[in-house]
Amino acid sequence: MEARDIRLIEVKEGILAESQVLAGKLRERLRGTGTFMLNLMSSPGSGKTSLVLRTIDALRNELRLGVIEADIASTVDSEKVAARGVKVVQLKTGGFCHLDAAMVSEGLDAVGPQDLDLIIIENVGNLVCPAEFDTGAARNAMILSIPEGDDKPLKYPLMFSVCDVLVLNKMDALGVFDFDLRAVEQRVRVLNPAIRILPASCKTGEGIDAWIGWLRGEVRAFRNG
Repeated sequence: MEARDIRLIEVKEGILAESQVLAGKLRERLRGTGTFMLNLMSSPGSGKTSLVLRTIDALRNELRLGVIEADIASTVDSEKVAARGVKVVQLKTGGFCHLDAAMVSEGLDAVGPQDLDLIIIENVGNLVCPAEFDTGAARNAMILSIPEGDDKPLKYPLMFSVCDVLVLNKMDALGVFDFDLRAVEQRVRVLNPAIRILPASCKTGEGIDAWIGWLRGEVRAFRNG
């Protein structure tokens, strides 16, 4: 059989295109209910759940909040959110290292966006796959923690390219690790000149007000748009 007789099917491209179409429909749905959805991504252990909990504590008295948690196997993070009295849905991906629009759609059906002002997706801990899939969120956010190192924008450029805001978490550990803040900012700005970079520490509370201010502003702009 000659090479020209072989049928080539680009499976990944088809899956991504399908997810993007559904993501557009999810955005229309959320626009109809006036619900702002944020997709929060990072590697494991960077502080996603800690930031979610800080956000809940700061905004629970002014916004109706919901959380879609994604993990391969556990419900540990959703239990922490539920303990705050916030509506939460756990998506067990069963081996998938990301969420796509179809999975998020199931989460939305369960959490009920019509009753919420803000939904936070805590995506699976991974700096590769989650960046490739459009979840239907209004904005993408990511966390890079100080212990992870300042070379991550060089290793995972797509993640930094698709996000609207970057939270540099664990600033309280800056003196312990060899982490160059200026180098990180320069590397990230090459990939994404418009990204907002927010130094923070979920442990000490440093920078959390700036994060909440950014998120509050985005929700307000969404409502007025």
